[in-house]
Amino acid sequence: QVQLVESGGGLVQAGGSLRLSCAASGTIFRINGMGWYRQAPGKQRELVARISSDDSTNYADSVKGRFTISRDNAQKTVYLQMNGLNPDDTAVYYCQASITTTMLRTRDYWGQGTQVTVSS
Repeated sequence: QVQLVESGGGLVQAGGSLRLSCAASGTIFRINGMGWYRQAPGKQRELVARISSDDSTNYADSVKGRFTISRDNAQKTVYLQMNGLNPDDTAVYYCQASITTTMLRTRDYWGQGTQVTVSS
């Protein structure tokens, strides 16, 4: 059993910052790529940022220069530092991780989502 638990969402004014965290737990052999996605009302879920097992990263154009993804392998945690937030960043943010379990099965896991609301 593998779980991803997110934290750090909330309400912030435009221009402000938030830091999201996502901790993985359970029967984990290895965590491969990890990422953050978001879904705004009436829109499809979209990639925000991803970080691979070698710490290479990629970002959506809309967040480049404002958001930073990082990971702590010892803590099995991925972070998303969000600076310069604007109302367009309002969405439910989901953590995703490609995890190999102790049964040596690999698949994607998702967190429950955390709401980020940016007021103008």
